[in-house]
Formats: sequence, C-alpha cells, structure tokens
Amino acid sequence: MPDPAALPPHASAPAEALAALEAGPEGLTSAAAAARLARHGPNRLPGRQRPGLARRFAAQSRSLLVQLLAVAALALGVLGHAVDAGVIAAVILLNAGIGLYLEQKAEGALAAVVALLAPRARVLRDGRRQEVAAESLVPGDVVAVEAGDRVPADLRLLEAQALRAQEAALTGESLPADKAVPAVAAAAPPGDRHCMLHAGTVVVAGTGLGLVVATGAATEVGRIGVLLGAVTRSETPLLRQIARLGGWIAVAVLGFAVLAFLAGTLLHGQPAGAMLLAAVALAVAAIPEELPALVTVTLAVGVGRMARQQALIRNLAAVETLGSVGVICSDKTGTFTRNELVADRVSIGRHRLVASGTGYGPEGSLTLEDGAVPPAELLGTLLPALVLCNDAELARGAAGWTAVGDPLEAALLALARRAGGDHAAIRAAQPRRGAIPFDAVRRWMAVRQADALLLKGGPEAVLPLCTRQWDVAGDQPLEAASWLAEAEAMARSGRRVLALARRSEPAPEAPLEPAAVAAGGFTLVGLVGLLDPPRPEARQAVAECRAAGIRVVMITGDHPATAGAIAAAVGLARPGRVLTGADLPGEALRQGAAGVDVFARVAPEQKLALVEALQAGGPRGDQVVAMTGDGVNDAPALARADIGIAMGIAGTDAAKAAAQMVLADDNFATIAAAVREGRVVADNLRKALLFALPGNGGEGLVVLVAAVAGLTMPLAPLHLLWVNLVTTVALSLALAFEPAEAAVMRRPPRAPDAPLLDGLLLRRILVVSVLVLAGVFGVFTWARAGGSSLAEAQTAAVNVLVLFQAAYLFNVRRAAGSPFAGLGTAAARPVWLAVTGTLLLQLAFTYAPPLQALLGTAAIGVGLWAAVAAVTLVLFLLVEAEKRWLEVPGRQRPE
Repeated sequence: MPDPAALPPHASAPAEALAALEAGPEGLTSAAAAARLARHGPNRLPGRQRPGLARRFAAQSRSLLVQLLAVAALALGVLGHAVDAGVIAAVILLNAGIGLYLEQKAEGALAAVVALLAPRARVLRDGRRQEVAAESLVPGDVVAVEAGDRVPADLRLLEAQALRAQEAALTGESLPADKAVPAVAAAAPPGDRHCMLHAGTVVVAGTGLGLVVATGAATEVGRIGVLLGAVTRSETPLLRQIARLGGWIAVAVLGFAVLAFLAGTLLHGQPAGAMLLAAVALAVAAIPEELPALVTVTLAVGVGRMARQQALIRNLAAVETLGSVGVICSDKTGTFTRNELVADRVSIGRHRLVASGTGYGPEGSLTLEDGAVPPAELLGTLLPALVLCNDAELARGAAGWTAVGDPLEAALLALARRAGGDHAAIRAAQPRRGAIPFDAVRRWMAVRQADALLLKGGPEAVLPLCTRQWDVAGDQPLEAASWLAEAEAMARSGRRVLALARRSEPAPEAPLEPAAVAAGGFTLVGLVGLLDPPRPEARQAVAECRAAGIRVVMITGDHPATAGAIAAAVGLARPGRVLTGADLPGEALRQGAAGVDVFARVAPEQKLALVEALQAGGPRGDQVVAMTGDGVNDAPALARADIGIAMGIAGTDAAKAAAQMVLADDNFATIAAAVREGRVVADNLRKALLFALPGNGGEGLVVLVAAVAGLTMPLAPLHLLWVNLVTTVALSLALAFEPAEAAVMRRPPRAPDAPLLDGLLLRRILVVSVLVLAGVFGVFTWARAGGSSLAEAQTAAVNVLVLFQAAYLFNVRRAAGSPFAGLGTAAARPVWLAVTGTLLLQLAFTYAPPLQALLGTAAIGVGLWAAVAAVTLVLFLLVEAEKRWLEVPGRQRPE
C-alpha cells in the first residue's frame, strides 16, 4: 500500500510515483489489475440515493397550512360535507403534484459529472498496449494519450511530447495547459500541476504516457462530484418566508377556530357538531387556499418573461430569489470572457499593431496604432512567422469558424487572415522541411523551411536565442531589455505573449535537432499578445448590477494577472487586489469575502467556501448570493448558492444540472435583465399578498364574530371556497402581469430577512378585514331585515365580498397615487379581463340554477344589488383614504 506520508504524485519524480504504487513503466499484469480493481472499485463515480416517489410526494405536504387544510377536509368529510371536503383535497393534491414536478426537474447534476469520464482507454497490460473500458482502470496502470482523447483518470506523466490539455472545465484556465514530466511543488493547485493530466479534461496536442494515480471518486473531477453530492441546496428566501408565514397563519387560524368552537358551545349552548362545522368554516375562510396558486402563477409569469430574454429558469422559486440577490459571484472564462482566444496585439520592428475582430473568422483587420495600414515589408515578414511555425487549422461549420488543434495557434492563423494573408497559399509556397514540436520544458517550437529556420515560443525562452531584431530598414542589434519590458506589459494586461523569430539557413542536409536551435543566432521578428477578450456587453451589465446595489465578485481558477486585467476591463469595483486560493486559509477567507472582489487560482472546494462565506457576510449574516459559471469546477458552488446561473452554450452538463438558471445566450448582460425581472416578480408577489391576505382575514373575522356572538353565518363554507378558489384567484392573477415600477433597478436589493408581513401589510390586513366585516354583516343584516331569505341574504353578502375585492384590486395595483393610473394601456389588459371574468362568474353564482343547487345561492333583485354596489364603493373609497394618509410626509410609505 502507498505510504500516506509520501509526497503527492505531482511532487514526486516518475520513478518515485511508480514505486509508491508498486508499478513499473511497462504497466501491470492482468492479474494485478484485477486484484486492484477488487480493492479500489471501478473507475466511476458513486450515484446518489434518492427517496422514493411516495416519500417525495409526501414531503410536499410538510407545510402547516397544508396539514391544517387536510384536517379541515377530513372534518368536513366526517360531518357529511363531501363536496367541500373533495374540493379541499383536490387543492392539496394539485399543489403537491406541482412541487414534485419542479423537484424532479432540478435533479441530475451528479449524473452529468459522471458522464465526463472517458468510456475507453489505451493501457499497457501484460507488456503490450491494449484498449480497455475506462471503468477497469486502477492505480498503477500506465495509459497512453494523444490529441483528441478525453483523459480517463488522474495521470502522473511519465512521458510527454508537445503535450497540451484543455482544462477550462476543471480549472477555469481559458488557454490549453502545457504538460511536462518534471515534478512541481506539493502545494501547487490543479491548474499549476503541469506533470498531471486530470480525468475529464481533453488532450488538444501531442502525445503522452501517464501513470494512473487516482480513479473514480478519488480523481479531481470525482472529488468535485462527491463534493456536489454532499452539497445542501440553500432554501430560497421566498420558500423560507412562505413557510414562516404559513406557520403563523396556521397557528392563528387554529387558535381562532378553537375560540369560535368554545364560545359557541360554552357561551351560547350551540350543539358541538354545528360549532365544529363553524370552526371548519373559519379555517376554510382564513386559510389562503389560493396562496400556492398565486405564488406558482406569479413565478411562472416571471419565468416566461425571462425565457424571452434568454434566461431559462429550472426552479420557479429562483425567480423571486433574483430580486433579493446582493452578490453575484461570477466565473471568468466563458462568463465575463468569450472563452475564445484572439491575437489582438503585435510588436514588430519598432511598430505596435492592433487587430480587430473576434473569434477565428477572417472578419477584422490589422493596423498600426494610429489606424494606418502596415508597410508591405512588415506584413511580408510577419505573415510567414504566424503561419508556418504552426500546426493548427481553421474549419468552418454551421456554428461558424472553429479551431482544429491548439486554440493558441489557431488564433495566430486568424490574425494572419485579418492581415490579408492566405495561410493555405503561404504553406503551399513554403513547404516544411522539418519540425521540432513545442515542449513544455524548452517552451518553443521550431520549423525548418527551404532557406530559414522559424522559431515560436515564450519570450523568456526565445529572446536568449536572438542576437538581432528585424526592422523595416534592416536588421538591428537586439535590445533585449526593451523587448522583455514589452512582453511584461502585455502579460500584465492579461495576455499570453509569444515571441516569433527566424534565422537564415541555406538548405542544410542534417536533420533538424534541438541542438541546432539552441545554437542561437536568431533575429527577433516580434511579439504577439493573445487574449480571451471580455464580452462587449459585460461592462454595461456589471455597471447595471452595481447601480442596483449588487456586488459583483470574480472567482476563477485562472492566473491572477489575467483575472485582475479582466476584472478591470469589465468594471468590477475593486479590481486591483487579487487573492489566490493559497491566500485563503481560515480567517483570511472570511476577510477576503468581505473586502476583495477578485479571486484567482481557486479550487472547487474554495469556490464553495467563498460562496458560503459571502452568504454569511450580509448585514444580518444572511446575504443572497448568485453564482455564475460554466465548468465542472463550478458545479458545487452553483448548487450551494442561493441561485446558480450556468452558461447554456459553453457550459458543461454538470454546471447546467447544478444551476437553477441557465443563460441560453451565454450573455452576462442577461443576468442584469433577469435580476430586473426577479425584482418585478418580488413586487408582484408582494402585491398579490397585499391583495389576498386581507380578504382572507376579513372572511375569517366574519365567521369568528358570528360564532362568538351566536349570530347566523352570513357565509357558508362552500361560499368561502368559491370566493377563495375562483374569484380571488381570477383577480389576483392579474397582478402577476403588472409591469415593472420605474425605479426597480435603482434601489438596493430587498433584504432576505425582510418579513412578508411588514407594518404596511399588517395594517392593511386589519383595515380591510374590519371593512369586510362591516360590509358583509351590514348587507346581510339589511337583507334579512327587509324580508329576504337566508339564501338571498348570503348571496348578497358573497357579492359584497367579491365586488369589493374587484374594486380592491385597483387599490393594490399602485401602492401610491391614482388607482386608475395606466388603465388605458395594453399592460392593464389582464386587470380588465380579470374584473370582467369575475363579474360574469358572480352573475352565474347568483342566477345559474346548477350553481344555485350546488352552492345554496338564490337570485337577488335590484334593491339588493344597489346596496351591494353602494357598500362596495364606500369600502373602496375608505381604502384609498388610508393610502392617502400614508402619503403624508413623515408617515410610512410602501416600497
């Protein structure tokens, strides 16, 4: 067994890594591999156990409100009111079904991570190379890889020839990583382990031989999968507050129901059965049965609006959460940037050139800094250096131009085309006579042509081999210090820098060897700066978020200099200070979360810890945090954040499955639009509560007063169900379509712990409840005194309640100002449809024989209608008077 105290594989020499695993460079025998497979298990990630369908369905009914409704339905069934009981039971089942459906859609992140492991691998077994299922790999196996392979396990390299791997999904590094055999420091993060290939990454160039040092859950990507499986998703602020509100309402309703029962039986001597029915009626009246439907529809309308803006919501509750977001943690690669290299700066012959254009297509140009066309002699020297010392190709497909081979070299070809060069024609005219591939140790690539040797590589490797520099007027002595300063300036701006050089060489006979290049004598052609550019719209989106009081934080696995440069380019508040994962132990993590906006070289577990630190770092220790990302390395943090936002185009399946929202266009600006819609949804939910709860409070108060005072009930249980589930829902749904308020993105985020029942709502519940009590009892008593039957009086009382709520809808649409503002616009169409539909329903409630038989109603005459209309108008004006009172300076105004 390996020594636990031994150095990790990336810090060990190849011979030491082999010895630690009791393996050899010729690989394992089949028998040894079988024994290790039995010990370590297959090279795959463990699945997550999920509860059964019945348990998940039952979990949807944990709310006290739902449980109280279930008890009410049971009581009604026992008392023989089967219709009432059936209606309530149907409401409970419908809400549970919706919740289960949404939960089903949110699963799958772990399965997406599992899919990253390669299905097959080329391995040395029994002294020969053979292809086996990747699941059968074990520590100690020796695996061969080449360009195009997905790495099947974590490998410690034993051999590497011009090897590069694309690790963006794991580390956040946008450029392919150069790979080499020499060991690195034990503390090096995954992005700096140049002697390792990690499972799930892709080899983009070269070949290699690697020792399997970890499989399945022990790999870096496996560790992320296990971390993701252990993440507990944050419950959204909306769900937490709805649960608390439901609990308060349930306790209050239960208390009032017991009070009504005791008052009726003990004070007035009413039969227990009758008072039990009255208590159930009170519960049905006061419990907002329509609340789940209101929340669901309001959120669904927000989902539809966001979808039209390319933001796809996977979890309805996440819509409202966006309105409370105080921090957006964003990955860099593919989120702020395009995840597509562009060669945009060139220094050559004392000239600086600027390239326009994005991607790998030919669109764009190469000009001098002042916009002038570069001299022909300059381009004649630059183009061959870009094209000939280069193994990449460009391909055009349905999605546009793409890189075939190393993206860095493809960016050089794209630059040549923007300079007017035809890379195919240049290559045909100057065929290659020999080549030395790029090597991570030498850090250069060399190509021999008929009369010259071309060199490309890092400035620190190429400049020592140069003695002169190219100039339009003729080669000049090399000014090495100034070129190194130029390279450092490009690097500080977040660019990868390449140096290009050439040496005249008349048709040599000997094969090209590294020693011939190491002899030096080259002429420096120039430097090229390559950048994964910021998205053009990212800066404006960041500015919008900051204006809305939202802090934007970059968390990336990329290099600190690159992260800082991109942070400055997109306008983060504090781009100058960059912390790395190595800087974040213990207390430094909490302090960094509070005062730093750029984090680089951050491992997946550190991203997760940063999200948790930010969540705990709000004014009251409860900050709503959104996390954006596209890689496997982002998945645990996406799952833990209050709302995870994945990129739809460049994002991995793991990131999309872990997130609650997916940006279909990978556009960071869509986040600002989604936050705006989230705030609109939050406003409209508040309006819906402001509309629904006072009505339920008034209905409950009517039943309570009648029971305690021993009076005839103005509203029967089925009448209350009709009001709550038919007319109230029809009216309140109109509020889901209300447009945004003018200042919705010019105010700070709503505090996550801000109560749903604030002072305004509590006062409104009290005021409207008393008005409903007075109006319903007033019309009911007046009707009975005038000789109307009980059915007619109750019908009139229900119509007062419904018509007042229709009028109250106009009160609620605008927290301040005229209730009729904007009613002539298209945005008010849902209001008019809702009011018209409600009036038609009430006419059917009053006059349709089937509903009269089912609900116990009766037709009423003109006199009762006049009383209903008069009371409705008075109640409407009284609510408006209360609103105007709130508008007096110094008094509390609604948000």
